[in-house]
Amino acid sequence: MITEPPKEPHAEIDPKAFVACVQPLLAVKDAQGLHALLKSRYTDNQISALLHSTHDDARKVAALAISLVGTTCCLPKLAPLLQDADPMVNQMAEHAMWSIWFRSGSTPEANKELCRGTKAMNGRDFEAALAHIGRAIEIDPAFAEAYNQRAIIHYLLERYQESIDDCRRAVECMPLHFGAWAGMGHCHAHLGRPCEAVACYERALTINPHLDGIPQSIHELKKRIDLEGAA
Repeated sequence: MITEPPKEPHAEIDPKAFVACVQPLLAVKDAQGLHALLKSRYTDNQISALLHSTHDDARKVAALAISLVGTTCCLPKLAPLLQDADPMVNQMAEHAMWSIWFRSGSTPEANKELCRGTKAMNGRDFEAALAHIGRAIEIDPAFAEAYNQRAIIHYLLERYQESIDDCRRAVECMPLHFGAWAGMGHCHAHLGRPCEAVACYERALTINPHLDGIPQSIHELKKRIDLEGAA
């Protein structure tokens, strides 16, 4: 474990030195050690600054680092990387954003309740999932990911309007939440609202242009709109 003292909070990080510092821990997949190192030596702002480095490896490692220790203040700096020309960079940026969303509750207990809820949802125990996520929202009424996960449950239960309502709450709290925008589009499509679906899908793509299946859905919906307009 590297025991050098932490850098000054406003000092710029040398990209090559940063990669060299964390590479040994990455090589042995020591997530706990990497988390401790990042927390002790760097601030969110220092790591976020590397997201726009010309050093490709530094950008990738910075995205990985933020997925471990980043907070919501990092999201505006991560979002542009969703459109990066390097597929690895945009995939890592997407992963980092999801990681931050899942731990962005105002208290540890809100985050724990969300995790319990998603675990129950994955086990198809929707009643327990709704109870846990409902408690997360009671603890933190501005918890975007809790609304998004509850929207997914409503979608799976074919409660499309309730899902839309929660997606709207999610994007009100977190406008960059491309997942909630896409989810809203899915629900509008199921409810026979192609224009609304297209608008939500296009909003999602402006944030993250690499969402699987969304461009094809837009294409099909626009064909449907044209046919209905010609009828």
